[in-house]
Amino acid sequence: MTSPEYLKEQIQLVDAALDRVVPVETESPHSIHKAMRYSLFAGGKRVRPMLCMEAARAVGLRVAGVETAACALELIHTYSLIHDDLPALDNDDLRRGRPTNHKVFGEAMAILAGDSLLTLAFQVLAQLPGVDGGTRAALVAELAAASGTVEGMIAGQVRDIEGEKLEPTPERLDAIHRAKTGALLTASVRLGGLYAGATEEQLAALTAYGNRVGLAFQIVDDLLDVEESSATLGKTAGKDAEQSKITFPAVYGLAESRRMAAEELGAAHASLLIFGERAARLHDLADFIVRRKA
Repeated sequence: MTSPEYLKEQIQLVDAALDRVVPVETESPHSIHKAMRYSLFAGGKRVRPMLCMEAARAVGLRVAGVETAACALELIHTYSLIHDDLPALDNDDLRRGRPTNHKVFGEAMAILAGDSLLTLAFQVLAQLPGVDGGTRAALVAELAAASGTVEGMIAGQVRDIEGEKLEPTPERLDAIHRAKTGALLTASVRLGGLYAGATEEQLAALTAYGNRVGLAFQIVDDLLDVEESSATLGKTAGKDAEQSKITFPAVYGLAESRRMAAEELGAAHASLLIFGERAARLHDLADFIVRRKA
């Protein structure tokens, strides 16, 4: 199991890299940089950057500086949370245990803060030091596709919105979450593999792992929304049912959803066999994702 000491160390590594790439609050215009940093440094598990870094370490050919590339994933993820919380989307007041961005800075600044984090993510990848142009281009293309409208994060968000009040079917559920949550989690390990110079076989293994972990992550997220409190989650519990979202418990029930999460976890572990001991932390992260309580 992932140790608390390891998690703390990796979060500190990611946070230090984020601090370097995000403009400080004293940089003009101050208001936008304050809003960006408010949500970015509000806590969070940093799962996506850690998956990226550990994928690079599993490949092992080029690891130095991977935490900077991993920042792009957290920038995209945080932008998506800011926009998800807006009144036009999920209309939420709480995120990571704090008032949501638009509650503090207003809707206009929250929209711009999300936009700014999104664009900064691609600037970070385009300017990666010590990485050849072909690799930088591949990283940018990978993250853009995972964030976009063709089976990417935005595609999933659109389906999620359009699915409200519709019958919760397995087909609709799969279409939403493989794109909304799974695409960026899969891209996390793929970015790490591309950064480190993975072979086609290694990249295929990382992709299979990412697909399984991504699905397991969403199943657990749906379960936590039902079973945990707002205080534990750091966000409003019970929102899925309130908004008639298509979720795993709504389609399959709690017991079957737990079984499915365990099944995806086992398949994720099996995907990593070609890496041997170098993938130990990827195994640990998969366990952490499925067994977390927030």
